[in-house]
Amino acid sequence: MEGYFNIALRSIAVYIFIVAAIRLFGKKEFAQLTITDLVFILLISNSVQNAMVGEDSSLLGGLASALGLFLLNFLIKKLTFLFPKVDKLLDGEPVTLVYQGKIIDSGLRKAEVSKEELMVAIREHGVEKLEEVDLAVFEVDGNISVLSENFRKSTKRRRKGHKILGKNQS
Repeated sequence: MEGYFNIALRSIAVYIFIVAAIRLFGKKEFAQLTITDLVFILLISNSVQNAMVGEDSSLLGGLASALGLFLLNFLIKKLTFLFPKVDKLLDGEPVTLVYQGKIIDSGLRKAEVSKEELMVAIREHGVEKLEEVDLAVFEVDGNISVLSENFRKSTKRRRKGHKILGKNQS
């Protein structure tokens, strides 16, 4: 039993190392995986497998490793929900890239997003010109959210069609 506990602890140590390394080296790439990102993830998982289970390649060894990882992941999810500072430490904060049609250069540098990547994201959101962008934000998951005049117009149209029902209406 002590051996399986040791496997779980080693797996937890590897988990913490990989989360810290991804946080340190950036996570922008994980929003949309490229081929090199996928290969990287596969190789990382293979390279740390032995560090987690050692010589024990049995079913129980694998289950002990998985259990340790599930427990740690559950604990981290609870901590990030209860303590926003922990969430901010692990996931970071959104970064403003465009405000009222103007690029925020410091935001681009902080998020490590090029102007070309920003313009691709803006076009993907159906916006033709930078000047039409009210707000573009680099989200903590690596995606870029874009709000524009087009968004406001479509939201207003949708709201006009909705009826607000009172308690006695159905």
